[in-house]
Amino acid sequence: MRKPLPEPWRVKVIEKVKVLTREEREKVLVDGGFSMFGIPSEAVYIDLFTDSGTSAMSDWQWGGLMQGDEAYAGARNYFHLKDSVEAVFGFPYFLPTHQGRAAESLFFSWLLHGKQGMKIPSNTHFDTTRANIEVNGGTCVDLVVDEARDATSEAPFKGNMDLAKLRRFFETTPKADIPVCMLTLTNNAGGGQPVALANVKATSELCKEFGVPLYIDACRFAENSWFIKQREEGQGHRSVADIALETFSYAEGCTMSAKKDGLVNIGGLFCTRDKDHLDVLTQRLLVVEGFPTYGGLAGRDLEAIARGLREVLDENYLAFRTGQVALFGEMLAERGVPFLKPTGGHAVYLDAGALLTHIPPQKFPGHALAIELYRDGGVRGAELGTAMFGDMDEATGEMTTFAPIEMVRLAIPRRVYTNDHLEYVADILGDIAKRKEELKGFRFTFAPKIMRHFTARFEEIR
Repeated sequence: MRKPLPEPWRVKVIEKVKVLTREEREKVLVDGGFSMFGIPSEAVYIDLFTDSGTSAMSDWQWGGLMQGDEAYAGARNYFHLKDSVEAVFGFPYFLPTHQGRAAESLFFSWLLHGKQGMKIPSNTHFDTTRANIEVNGGTCVDLVVDEARDATSEAPFKGNMDLAKLRRFFETTPKADIPVCMLTLTNNAGGGQPVALANVKATSELCKEFGVPLYIDACRFAENSWFIKQREEGQGHRSVADIALETFSYAEGCTMSAKKDGLVNIGGLFCTRDKDHLDVLTQRLLVVEGFPTYGGLAGRDLEAIARGLREVLDENYLAFRTGQVALFGEMLAERGVPFLKPTGGHAVYLDAGALLTHIPPQKFPGHALAIELYRDGGVRGAELGTAMFGDMDEATGEMTTFAPIEMVRLAIPRRVYTNDHLEYVADILGDIAKRKEELKGFRFTFAPKIMRHFTARFEEIR
């Protein structure tokens, strides 16, 4: 495979990192209850745990930080962000929040308040969206296309909503029980796979037919738009910015963690076309986040988001970004490490179930692989398998349902690591693949009900 476009930037500042010994890393694991969340950042050599809030900001963004207007109300940076939201998304109304799950909390705590039996369809809800729906009494319904369940399928848009399933859902569920339909771009929990523009439009039309508003989880909207440009027939001549604007034209609003395609370390957005929604949520925002022109953020953070939303649409950046992920996938393939195909925009998803066939789902093969990757190489990844998404019988502690694919997500922070870093990770995984039978399963020693994986603790099954 030809190497992607080299980094379209120069390095001005570096951050030194530690490299612990294997024995030191083993102690870190024990002390942290064998949880990836329990590992101190300074004990990690290469951190592929998440791409959320881990981006390296540009000199333009850093310059914007120095222009922060820290007025309590009406800071100029709010109006700069308003201009960016209108230009990039086309939504006339928005509220800033301190991160994406705060926007989700505002939305769903209002949308589901005092209601029972509400069901919210999506291609695939991610964990924070799912938690905010479930904690408010709603039920998440995932209706992604069947290709998403096949790790080896090279279908270009495995994040698509299954339109036939969505129609059946609408036809068999009382309209009063469906307050909104969500569409996640890209489909993070489904392997970071993109959604086609035609699928967004068709989902929107189906929602309008049944009188259900469509909202988008916009965390990785630029990467999704880039894949549309590259993979969807008839879209190659268009700019990513134009594709993004059309994508959002089919929705009534969106929630967004700006910590992804906003290229910042903190911040989120709630956007809408419905002023009544804005007015209601503004009152809730005042209680939990702050005045609506800062929404829990400093003025300088608003400015960084305003600039990041425009900068992320740079097509040289997106070519490198997605090309680096694809190159990482090629490195893994050369070493016999199975992963979800095709590669997405922000991460490679290892197929731990296919690699560790001797560890059954109830013993968490994804978690076992993530632990070994840190133990052997100081690399942190995130399990997206049964430990995160499976259902557990609280009385017995036994898993009652399993994830469709046992995955480990290796999310690549934006503009942080070089291809040499990723080749090191690929070498570690290649070595693990050669001795895969040595790996052991895990079980919970502590597993809370809500967002279990964040604070769960484990022990290795010897």
